[in-house]
Amino acid sequence: MAGFITFIIFLIIALMVLASCIKIVPQASALILERLGAYRGTWGVGIHFKVPFIERVAKRVNLKEQVVDFPPQPVITKDNVTMRIDTVVFFQITDPKLYAYGVDNPIMAIENLSATTLRNIIGDMELDETLTSREVINTKMRASLDEATDPWGIKVNRVELKNIIPPEAIQDAMEKQMKAERERRESILIAEGEKRSTILVAEGKKESAILEAEAEKQAAILRAEAQKERMIREAEGQAEAIMKVQQANADGIRFIREAGADQAVLTIKSLEAFAKAADGKATKIIIPSELQGLAGLASSLKEVITENPQK
Repeated sequence: MAGFITFIIFLIIALMVLASCIKIVPQASALILERLGAYRGTWGVGIHFKVPFIERVAKRVNLKEQVVDFPPQPVITKDNVTMRIDTVVFFQITDPKLYAYGVDNPIMAIENLSATTLRNIIGDMELDETLTSREVINTKMRASLDEATDPWGIKVNRVELKNIIPPEAIQDAMEKQMKAERERRESILIAEGEKRSTILVAEGKKESAILEAEAEKQAAILRAEAQKERMIREAEGQAEAIMKVQQANADGIRFIREAGADQAVLTIKSLEAFAKAADGKATKIIIPSELQGLAGLASSLKEVITENPQK
């Protein structure tokens, strides 16, 4: 019975040792293997076996991109203004062996290196330049950190200035300046709006005057055309009346001729026409020579009838 229990214990220990010798490395990870304290190799993704009691996994390395947010660091600008700046560093481990043996505490090393680099960059810049040059600072810090961390198997992908905190006095002055700038812009916008409104009113009056002048012009043209049309119609009416009178006279003469009237009838008609002319308002009347003889004859007949009324 004791021998069986011993066998069971030994079997359990053997299984535990065997299980500890089997390692499965997940994606984006790496294991540092040591044999008797010396670097043996780097295990990548997959299943691996180690020699029990002689080999061990010294470090598990995360190969994903990592983000470290460092607390605000006090820095002094070129014009002796003390401010606090906190940074965010994005890095990735590219060489697990260098990362494991290159530096004791890589994160602390990156933090201290970041603070030192930031002080060096800000020390060459004035306050206004610091507040408006975030991209320049980010680029310089990334280049410096990437070069310094390369022996540690770390690649710095990006560095971002999360926040720049100037002194309270400068913050108050900046707020007042921003307020004054907003008021100035508001005044400019109001003035531009009033100017635009005045221009629009003037353009409206101009357009109205143009429309009124155009309407008056069209009205004058229409009146002139109406006057012209009336005069043309009157002239056409007078011409038509004259043509009708002439046509009537011609028709009368034609009727007389067709009726076979002799010279005496024509003479009488001439006398009637002469009588109508005499009734007019003309001061001078020219009598044709043919009518003068007839007039004398008529006077003689009148005198004979007057002297001998009983005959």
